[in-house]
Amino acid sequence: MGLLRNARQKDKYVWEIPVGTQEGMRVPGVVFGDREILQKADEDNALVQVANVACLPGIVKASLAMPDIHWGYGFPIGGVAATDVEEGVVSPGGVGYDISCGVRLIKSSLSWEEVEKRLEELLDHLERGVPKGLGTKGRLQLSRKEMEDLMRKGVKELVAKGIGWEEDLECMEEGGYYPGADPSKVSERAFQRGRDQTGTLGSGNHFLEVQVVEETGPLAEEMGLFEGQVVVMVHSGSRGLGHQICSDYIEVMNAALYRYGFKLPDRQLVCAPVKSREGRDYLAAMACAANFAMCNREAITHWIREAFEATFRAGARKLGMGLLYDVSHNLAKVERHLVDGKEMTLMVHRKGATRAFPAGRPELPESYRAVGQPVIIPGDMGSHSYVLVGTKEAMEMSFGSTCHGAGRTMSRKAAKKKIRGEELKRRLEARGIKVRTDHLSGLAEEAPEAYKDVTEIVKICEGAGLSRRVARMRPVAVLKG
Repeated sequence: MGLLRNARQKDKYVWEIPVGTQEGMRVPGVVFGDREILQKADEDNALVQVANVACLPGIVKASLAMPDIHWGYGFPIGGVAATDVEEGVVSPGGVGYDISCGVRLIKSSLSWEEVEKRLEELLDHLERGVPKGLGTKGRLQLSRKEMEDLMRKGVKELVAKGIGWEEDLECMEEGGYYPGADPSKVSERAFQRGRDQTGTLGSGNHFLEVQVVEETGPLAEEMGLFEGQVVVMVHSGSRGLGHQICSDYIEVMNAALYRYGFKLPDRQLVCAPVKSREGRDYLAAMACAANFAMCNREAITHWIREAFEATFRAGARKLGMGLLYDVSHNLAKVERHLVDGKEMTLMVHRKGATRAFPAGRPELPESYRAVGQPVIIPGDMGSHSYVLVGTKEAMEMSFGSTCHGAGRTMSRKAAKKKIRGEELKRRLEARGIKVRTDHLSGLAEEAPEAYKDVTEIVKICEGAGLSRRVARMRPVAVLKG
């Protein structure tokens, strides 16, 4: 067996992989989960990846993993690591290929009783309005300059073109703008791959889901949620642009690795000092992808609002279609945190992990500063999704981070071998979940049995103190590429 035999249980949902378990570890590994989660993570070598990340130059406190942990490129999915910006590194593997992949929740004032009888019509409008699928082109035809402006300025530039609402910026991480973007650090190949994809859903685990709020708790009213309410969840990212940027800078940093003299246990952890030319260039390109990803989700939101307007013959504002929040789960960010009682400026990598800041943090928009940051956790197509909120404990334990979803237990290839898309579609629709997809084989890749139980993951995050539950939603319809 892998490293499970070395893991020490520190608390009910906290396990430590001690320094020395693997050669080169500078800090311990910490995994939030129960024994079953650690067992699965051990089986797919994700615990080895936690220990590998602990070897990164400049890493502080611990190499962390959320309960949705599974194997990824370099870092495990669910991995969190912070490095000292003065002494440490940035690693593309700590962000992932789908840079700024994230989730947003769009509210409505409509009840399920009002929507149910028009759901098929709504899905027709959504399917016509939101481009989805691998390689699909978007409805926006952008020039090179317009593309660069979106990368540099973020969502406010899209809103200036009449796509989205000004007030959406108040409900987005970083106000819809990630600083430091420089399109000159983005390759021509990345431009070409992303230029026609603004406002497209993509494929894989990306989706658009119509949901009904089924259960609410403290803070739900402050967030504008009520039981029986219809909401829409969007999960998408930076598409081909972000994927190419990641590929480009893995190659760049690989070439520079010898020059910096780093000894890494896994070549997939290629990295460069935060303040090096390679590090600065990657972060400038990553910021372009982050801004593009937020613009992508904002354009999708615009098409969703149009679909609701066409279905219910009323304006989107009258239908209460404001944004609850938009948050990314694949980013590296400069943040201030306490480490052993000392405040430090850190480069916090979150790969398949969500920032979960508590009330009072200056990074939060004014509307949530007294409440705490909303955390949006999607389930799989057949299970509930959740709205959580950040906690003070998370700041102390995980650099203000929590899970990002259920986490896979089965590879896409294995899921396709085991599950037939046609049968899965029938099964979901028998449970009252309508499915619209262009590719049934792709649907099989994202079957519920390919994922952990998201309710258990949320329970562990709550039990560990990483986040608190605000609301639970059930799916009634899903659109996938």
